[in-house]
Amino acid sequence: MKIEVFSLCDAATDSQGKLNLLGTFDQIYAAKMPVVHPSCAIALRMRFDKMEEGVHRIELELVDPDGLPVFRKMEGEVNARMGEEVESIAVNMILNFQNVRFETFADYQINLAIDGQALSSLPLRLREMPRTHVA
Repeated sequence: MKIEVFSLCDAATDSQGKLNLLGTFDQIYAAKMPVVHPSCAIALRMRFDKMEEGVHRIELELVDPDGLPVFRKMEGEVNARMGEEVESIAVNMILNFQNVRFETFADYQINLAIDGQALSSLPLRLREMPRTHVA
């Protein structure tokens, strides 16, 4: 199994197997804390070979700098199925998040595990909005 796309973005759609991403990012700026980010998505595209056909468990977790979850771990399954003439298949998964609350400016992390194996992570940095000086 291979991760082809793992991205945090403003929005994502799956249109007949085409994964569409809008506005990928890894930083959020805020004037003060706490801050609630209104909406975002994690887009995931995985490729499974013929010998990996079947059900696979997906886990995503957003953690703070101490490794503590920001909210409950998201868990789900994908069923990679393919015809006899197909040697691999891509499976898209989109997870939408609404009103995620962050308590501190810090470096957060989004962790991805498939079938219990940690495979990838994305940084998410929350930074204080730069102050502009008026002359």
